[in-house]
Amino acid sequence: LWAVASRGFMFGHHDDLWYGRYWYDVPGGSDTRAVCGDYPADFSVDLAPIMDNRSDYESDRKENAIRRRVMLEAYGRGEVIIACCHLNNPLTGGDSWDNGNTGVVRAILDPQSPQHALYQQWLDRLADFALNLKGADGNLVPFIFRPYHEHTQEWPWWGSKCTTEQEFIDFWRMTVRYLRDTRGVHNLIYAISPQMDSEYSDARGRLSFRWPGDEWVDFVGMDCYQGINNAVFVTNLKAISKVSLAKLKPCGVTETGVEGFTATDYWTTNIHAPLTGRRVSMVVTWRNKYDPMESGTHYFSVFPGHPSERDFVKMYNQENSFFCSDLPDMYTPAENVTVL
Repeated sequence: LWAVASRGFMFGHHDDLWYGRYWYDVPGGSDTRAVCGDYPADFSVDLAPIMDNRSDYESDRKENAIRRRVMLEAYGRGEVIIACCHLNNPLTGGDSWDNGNTGVVRAILDPQSPQHALYQQWLDRLADFALNLKGADGNLVPFIFRPYHEHTQEWPWWGSKCTTEQEFIDFWRMTVRYLRDTRGVHNLIYAISPQMDSEYSDARGRLSFRWPGDEWVDFVGMDCYQGINNAVFVTNLKAISKVSLAKLKPCGVTETGVEGFTATDYWTTNIHAPLTGRRVSMVVTWRNKYDPMESGTHYFSVFPGHPSERDFVKMYNQENSFFCSDLPDMYTPAENVTVL
């Protein structure tokens, strides 16, 4: 991840191997590949239904089997896997966006509370999943794990509205400590990913919002839904590059895109141009919802028939945009790079 940023950026897409605009659960499927003939370099996926109460539902168990399959497919092709988790609220029973109670994380941190025991069970499910995720080579599959993403925002129960700074830091450390030290999970790369949609007077400071400590973070991410405002995007890319170099941790855009975009030059103008010359490992666009009847416009990347197809191929052909076939062996340590 560190070495690849010196030559360009990896393109990624959320749920790209699982479903697309017009298809669902087709082995080998990919909207990206259908347009440019190659898979994305990064495959993004949500692991929350593996962890929380949804794991008990039959429909979610079926989808969790698909999650496992596509993650193994991605690893088998040499792609990089990055996982978020839109976890349900363990105190209220609501979803990730249920932010009406400010005591959720405080309850999880209390060893005597029912929420502490429940959340530990959720972490155990993730640990069991990670420790049994092995490729055809027999090795455990490493993946970037970005829990509690967009914690700068008010919308999640782990976000700025519902937690104090110390609660969030303690929550992050508890998560890493339990998975790594108690359960012995060592195939996770921990990524923090604040939301950076605007131009900030102190962008580097926002990237360090409620920073858990250098020893608790491996990868610096940011979720940027800046639209087509290249000035904002470039400012934030410069900031994350500086944080990356200062902390000696790889960095990337862990979510981006414009919902329902129709611009024919979106990829070369709003993705490739701002990222060129920046020391950033990846850019990951959000999902294309399965919507074969085209009843809505919830899509953030290209698909067959989209007006930006040609422009996407143009970006694909650039030397500094990396897709699956462009990648070195991402699972062998890079030369002249020492992990501290």
